[in-house]
Amino acid sequence: VHLIPVNPIREDGLNPKSRKRIMPDLLTEPPAIDPVYEAHIYCNIPTIAERSMEGHAPHYFKLVSVQVLIRHGDRYPLYAIPKTKRPDIDCTLVPNRKPSHPQLEAFIKHMSKGSAAQMDGTLGSLPRYPSHSLCEMGELTQTGIVQHLRNGQLLREIYINKHKLLQSDWTAKQLYLETTGKSRTLQSALALLYTFLPDFDWKKINMRHQWSTIFCSGSCDCPMRNHYLEEEQRRQYSLRVKNNNLEKIYVDMAKIVGIPTRQLRASNPIDSLLCYFCHNVSFPCTNTGCIGMEHFKVIKRHQLEDERERQEKKLYFLYALLATHPLLNQTVNRLQRIAEGKKEEVFVLYSAHDVTLSPVLSALGITEARFPRFAARLVFELWQDGKRPKEHFIRILYNGADVTFQTSFCKDYYKRSSKPMCPLEKFVNFVRRDMFLVFNSTSYYDACRRRPL
Repeated sequence: VHLIPVNPIREDGLNPKSRKRIMPDLLTEPPAIDPVYEAHIYCNIPTIAERSMEGHAPHYFKLVSVQVLIRHGDRYPLYAIPKTKRPDIDCTLVPNRKPSHPQLEAFIKHMSKGSAAQMDGTLGSLPRYPSHSLCEMGELTQTGIVQHLRNGQLLREIYINKHKLLQSDWTAKQLYLETTGKSRTLQSALALLYTFLPDFDWKKINMRHQWSTIFCSGSCDCPMRNHYLEEEQRRQYSLRVKNNNLEKIYVDMAKIVGIPTRQLRASNPIDSLLCYFCHNVSFPCTNTGCIGMEHFKVIKRHQLEDERERQEKKLYFLYALLATHPLLNQTVNRLQRIAEGKKEEVFVLYSAHDVTLSPVLSALGITEARFPRFAARLVFELWQDGKRPKEHFIRILYNGADVTFQTSFCKDYYKRSSKPMCPLEKFVNFVRRDMFLVFNSTSYYDACRRRPL
């Protein structure tokens, strides 16, 4: 399932329309979708230095914790279009090949010495950086590594150099690191940590393995979550079969590659075509013809239209609330411990997938954020009020843009407060109580088992 939001949004991932717009024109058509523009943003090719709003607060506030949830960087497709040549992408790391990073060469050398790291479960058997001259399916590319070297460097300048979140003598207990069991998520985490940490010391790296892509840990048994996901998938299917233009495009592409239309659709061609697009490689050809930009645009446009309907129908939102509660509850527990004075796990990194980030954004109510691009990052900052040390506030940022007041639990707070952040207790109450109101429940366990009326 590959779902992508559609509002016309700036590079920072936000809708340019002001929240204070007074008189919406109800007669205007929804903004036109530009599938090529959206695809470029999804690729997230490293070019100019990125501006970000991380680490901004009144001077008397102290940053006490940062939790980061990332999507892995650019990868080779997970699916192949049958009877076509796979895109010719080199997954070895070559420092003088673009895109590159000043620390790429040092990163390669450091990763080859990783025997002292503590890795959970099967993580220790995974490669620490991509190394195949023809990428394997799902393998991180050099672009993906560079994206996260840049993320780590940007966060280091703010959180280490400016706010001194970790000192040069940092300890393993100050970090909490968790990744799914895919090489692309492990390698993305290592790339970010390499440029982020004051000194990357393998002996202090303790990487935990998360088997679930929604990071539900020991709280994964939730029948109603699965119910809402199935309902959402039915909605997706219904929208697709109504789209005659999409069906014509699939029939045409299937003829080009010489397979039944159903088989082509099952091979999820957009995943493969996005790789050609992001790496500026010509779409595949056969003796019968070539898949072209018009095919790509129609499939991509349908994705974006699907996302627009997804926002309206709310089935995915109900799925997202139940899917993300275990992870958000873990986040709240940690933030509360740190607010009470604990000095452990002040920097947290979860290295995950689009299917991890997307429901978190939906559950928080951040409807204006587009679908997670490659190397997307969602950051939770915890701040202590220097004038009232017992008071703590959070800021939430998505790809460097402050989305705190787009969340459902804090969207009105900024009107009543001069502080550019949200009281921690509002987030706590949302996760512990308010997430379940829509299910007419008071707990995660009950919401997971209560059938809708």
